Parts: sequence; structure tokens; C-alpha cells
Amino acid sequence: MTEESGSNSEGSSRFSLIVSALIAAVFMLMWWLDRSSPGGMWALAYTVSQVALVSVVIWQVCDPFADAAQWVGQKFRLPGSVRGATLDAIASSMPELFSGIFFVVIAISAAKDVAPGEVAASSAAIIKAGAEGFGSTIATCAGSAVYNMILIPAFCAFVISFARPERPTIDVDDEVISRDGLWFLCCEVLLIMFLYQNEMMWWMGVALLAVYVVYIGQLYFDAKQYRLKMDALNAYMSQHGIDGQVRDVIVGVREQGVRVNANLVMKAQEEFRDPSLASEEEEKTESAGVFFGYFHVPLTGLTTCLVLLSATLVAAVACYFLVEATIRTAEILEVPAFFVAVILAAAASSVPDTFLAIAAARRGDDSGAVSNAFGSNIFDICICVAIPLLVNSWMTGWEPVSLLQDGKPIAGLVGLRILLVALTVVNLGIMWHNRQITRTKAYVMCGLYLVFVAYAVLGSLGILF
Repeated sequence: MTEESGSNSEGSSRFSLIVSALIAAVFMLMWWLDRSSPGGMWALAYTVSQVALVSVVIWQVCDPFADAAQWVGQKFRLPGSVRGATLDAIASSMPELFSGIFFVVIAISAAKDVAPGEVAASSAAIIKAGAEGFGSTIATCAGSAVYNMILIPAFCAFVISFARPERPTIDVDDEVISRDGLWFLCCEVLLIMFLYQNEMMWWMGVALLAVYVVYIGQLYFDAKQYRLKMDALNAYMSQHGIDGQVRDVIVGVREQGVRVNANLVMKAQEEFRDPSLASEEEEKTESAGVFFGYFHVPLTGLTTCLVLLSATLVAAVACYFLVEATIRTAEILEVPAFFVAVILAAAASSVPDTFLAIAAARRGDDSGAVSNAFGSNIFDICICVAIPLLVNSWMTGWEPVSLLQDGKPIAGLVGLRILLVALTVVNLGIMWHNRQITRTKAYVMCGLYLVFVAYAVLGSLGILF
């Protein structure tokens, strides 16, 4: 790490710490004001500040998790696009998973919890409560998917346009769109097919899990092919040197039965010419940064497992408070929790995705930054919806989860189904154009997210379905 990059990292850590301390101070003030006047004018400010503080905790927990995940990825020689779509995606999607589970568990537990002397809740009431909790789960995962798909690439483009003036665009590999983008679109279509039913059953959760297993299988195959191609390129350059034309290298390696593209050849030449590039990358993940990077935990097989486990547990606790804050905010605003979850909980749980993607882009791993966003969305749909659905089914005696309220679809669900597909298609088209995300495109993508926010606001007011 150069002295300049180390100075920038230290300055960024100091700035992040100051901002987080201010958020914590505001939260404590709002907490005191809310306790002084319960149910008063400070209630909403208190819940919003609680969400902001939880976001900081989730961010700091997912940072060491991501470092540990990257260490694992390097040990298995995973390409950036595969690592971003799996390890980074799982690291940054833990909040959505735990939030979805807690939405269901808290709703059903509240329905079952009766005071002495009161009549126990009927099975119908418990099933209805579970359906409402699962509705918030869908809203959180869908809102997070829209955030990841639109805002994260846009934020990366904004940062890179200023931080990397020599190449001020996010360059997206074809495989990121053709593989991860299309996989996300297919998973999204499958989920919407399920959501167009009047109820969701446990086997739908199993189907979503099975789809994710197939997706991981393809990524495993891609990673295996990547290692094979890099080994072939290294062997070729060891024999013929690294100064040959890219086309000649492609032809020479193809004669050995291995097909490579120009981008992979140039990457191999760069690493072969300067081996320190690979060692520098490893130095970045020899330890996990804790508490804004001020402390570091050396990573070994044992400490990596401990970091992953402890980060998961802390993230689970933080998501419990995020769910509580979301539910209370909905009660204060007197709107369905669905519409609060689709923006507030979704944005709060997507904080780790944002910082992971920006960090990958600043390292020059543009494909890893974008594939992280798509991989997170696939994880959100296949895992973060499926597991809460199975938990709901188990807690209600394997009864189906109704997607109707008073004989009508859950408020906001109809518009969400249509908007999800429309925004996905438009966003993929923007990325596919020239395979780049420019600052201008980033502005357009932010405009698309404002459309999504407007939908949630109007829906909460009862104007939209």
C-alpha cells in the first residue's frame, strides 16, 4: 500500500468515525427526548435515528465479514466477478436475511403472546399475522434489490468519475450482464410468478433455494474455467514471453484447447509483468479491519471462521432492532409496514453492499462491484425470501402464506410486481449500452430510484395499489 493510499484510507476512516459518532449522539438525544415525552413529536425522529445507527452497526459488522470472505476467495483463486456474486454478496446480504426472519417471527410471536385472562389467538389470526410479517419481508428484499440494482452502480460511477480521472467510467464485463444480470432477471420473474398467486406455499421456498444451488453450480464451473485459463496463460507466457500481441496469445492458447478473451490476456500479462500486484492484493486481505479500520485481526483459517461467526451474530442482533424500528415507524405514520420496509429497512440493510461495491471499484475491480450488486439481489430473492417463507410455514403448521388482505392483494404488492420487472429491464439496458456506466448514466439511474421512492410514498398514502 502506498503512502498516499494509506493517508487517504486513514482520512476516510476518520471521517466515517466522526459521522458515525454524530449519528450516535443524535440517537441518544432522540432517545432521551422520546422517553421524556412518550408518543410525542420526537417519536418519529427517534425511530429514524435508530435506523441510521443500526445502519452504521451493520456496516461495521459486514466490513470484517467481507475481509474474511475475500481472504477465502483468494485462497480458492476465485475471479472478481465470481467472488463479488457469492462471498461479497452473502456478506452484504446478511441484513436482509435476518430482517426477513425477524419480520415473520416478531409478527407471529406478537399474535401468540396474550396477556393473562385474554383468549388465545386463533390459528387464523396467527396465520394472518405471519402473512403481514412476510409481506414486510418481501418489501425489504424487493426494496433492497432495487437499491442494489440501481443506486449501487450509480454511486460507484459517481465515486470513480472523480477518484479515477484516467478511466472515469465503470466498465462492465459482458459476463456480468449476460450471467448475473440475466440470472437476476430469471429469479425475479420466478418470484413474481409466485407473487401473482393468492398464497405462497412452503414448496415455493424450496424451489427458490434449488434455483440458488444451480446458480452457485454455474459460478463454481466459471471459477474452475477461470483458473484453467489463467494457468494456461501463465504457462504460455513463461514459454513465449509477455511482449507478444494479444491476438497472438489468444491464438497460441487456443491451440492448447483453451479459449480466452482479450481482457483476460491483458490481465494475465499485467500480473505476469508485475507480480507485486498480486501480492499487494493479498496484503489487503491478510487481516480483517475492525472499528473503521483502526484495529486489525490477522486472518488464518481459525480467525477467519471466528470473524465470520461473530459478525453474523452481531448482524442478527442489529437486524432485530432494525425490524422493531421499522414496525414502530409504520405505526407512528399510520401506514402499512410494507411501504416503510420497502424504503427504510431496504436502504438500511443495503449499506454494506454500497461500501463493498465502492471499495471494489476503487481497487479497479469494476466487474466485482457490479456483480456484487446482482449477486446480492439473487441471494435476496432465492435465500432471503425463501428462508423466512419456510420459517413462517413452520411456525403456522405449514399453512400457506396468504398474499391477500380482506380479499385483495397486500397493499403495494401489485405495483411492486410491475415496477420490479420494468426497472430491471431498463437498468440492464443502461448497463448494456457500451458496457459502461458513466456519470450521466448514474444521474439517470438515480432518477429511476426516485420513481421507485415516489411509488412507495404514494402507495403509503393510499393513492396507488
